[in-house]
Amino acid sequence: MDDLPDLVAWDILERINTTVDKSAISLTCKRLHKLDNVQRKSIRVGCGLRPANEALVSLCNRFQNLEKVEISYSGWMSKLGKQLDDRGLYNLSISCPLLADLTLSYCTFITDAGLSHLASCSNLSALKLIFTPRISGCGILSVVVGCKKLALLHLIRCLNITRMEWLEYLGKLETLEDLCIKNCRAIGEGDLIRLGQTWQRLKRLQFEVDANYRYMKVYDRLAVDQWQKQSVPCDRITELTLVNSIISPGRGLACVLGKCLNLEKIHLDMCVGVRDSDIIGLARNSGSSLRSISLRVPSDFSLPLLMTNPIRLTDECLEALAQNCTRLESVRLSFSDGDFPSISSFSLQGILTVVLKCPMRELALDHVYAFDDVGMQALRRAEHLEMVELTRCQEITDEGLELAAQFPQLRVLKLSKCLGVSDDGLKPLVGLGKLKVLAVDDCPQISHRGVQGVADSVSFKQDLSWMY
Repeated sequence: MDDLPDLVAWDILERINTTVDKSAISLTCKRLHKLDNVQRKSIRVGCGLRPANEALVSLCNRFQNLEKVEISYSGWMSKLGKQLDDRGLYNLSISCPLLADLTLSYCTFITDAGLSHLASCSNLSALKLIFTPRISGCGILSVVVGCKKLALLHLIRCLNITRMEWLEYLGKLETLEDLCIKNCRAIGEGDLIRLGQTWQRLKRLQFEVDANYRYMKVYDRLAVDQWQKQSVPCDRITELTLVNSIISPGRGLACVLGKCLNLEKIHLDMCVGVRDSDIIGLARNSGSSLRSISLRVPSDFSLPLLMTNPIRLTDECLEALAQNCTRLESVRLSFSDGDFPSISSFSLQGILTVVLKCPMRELALDHVYAFDDVGMQALRRAEHLEMVELTRCQEITDEGLELAAQFPQLRVLKLSKCLGVSDDGLKPLVGLGKLKVLAVDDCPQISHRGVQGVADSVSFKQDLSWMY
């Protein structure tokens, strides 16, 4: 090994991706151990750090070129030893000078004081906080003030963030490109107006409201006025995900939705108040760039009582997608409750219009009772369709499933909780060599024997508790 040229030794290490394998090969000889120490740029640690603060310093001293660090205490119990605390985060800030990407997950001992040490990390450009309950808005503010290169910020289940000065500072900084806020109870749609001019830099936005607290964050009149008066430029947003949000004309994220001109992916999950006009405007504004759309529509029973005039999504918005989105490759449609038909429904013809007119590669339907064997027959004309995922589509029978063998480019088929299909529907695919992947979950009439030989890779699970 000592005689290997440097380029060959580096190439060996670059081809090894997993941490376990990297650690194993570094023990084979001193040379590879030394090269691994130099080359290693990312580590993921957690419950195995004992003692946590000192062990992390040792790792940073060994891997002096670390740029990405993930610290996760998911599943931690007190018997596993002390977690990394504020002192440990201070040690990290001084022992890892190249730190650019940090993830803290379930680090329940870290407070604002510890987070403030990250302000000295001048290269920090990405910060992800996942369930760090002792972190407040003051801690976030100290980071965004000190880290002038911050381009990515993810806050997930950070329940104690109530003050929003950090959003205003990010608005002035104008460096943020990726913002994710999920289930942070005190942060509402109206607060995002504080981003100001940073909206024109933002490329990805994920905003999810905790379903249990969806209507507790009420718009105040001032926030509504700010959204209506401020021009929110969203030209650079390419990915937009909204979950449990309220989309109302002139309010909050409704203003954003209508101004995305280069959107490539959009996911609207249980967003109350979305109108045909919202999707039509989106299709016209981003039609040339939109590649993926996912809609999970609230049912009549999930709408807030304050909505006296129900809003409908109809085939009109699907037709707009078909006419304007010439690059649309992925469509996912889901209704929140299949037992009670949603007030926002699409017909079979509307679904087929968008699937057959666009270069569709992926189609996923969940609780879509309008899609039946006739729809499966029509998919034989979908020349580019590679993946079909059907969940609780109870109108599809073996007769329709058999037609999957005739889909021109089908490579992946996923079936979940479909009552009307059985082993017989999969028989035309057995030994055909067409499918690369088959996944069958909780379909009571399909057996483990029935999926054998249908695809190169087969996944089969059956838990029928959902039926009872």
